[in-house]
Amino acid sequence: MIGAVLIGVLALVIGGCVCVVWADRGGPRWTRVVAAATVGAGRLVRSYQKAQRRQVNSGDGNSGANAG
Repeated sequence: MIGAVLIGVLALVIGGCVCVVWADRGGPRWTRVVAAATVGAGRLVRSYQKAQRRQVNSGDGNSGANAG
């Protein structure tokens, strides 16, 4: 069951990446919508990861040691 979910997520990620490339090359309107959603999801994930890193770094008392 978990494997099927992971395969589904992987298919969505690959499909999103394909739509980003296709939209950049002038694809149909729906590819631009999917590409915008994919890029937006990537930005959300990155900002979440940065927030998690800041939280971990601020909690250890040595915030500059693990940065980078």
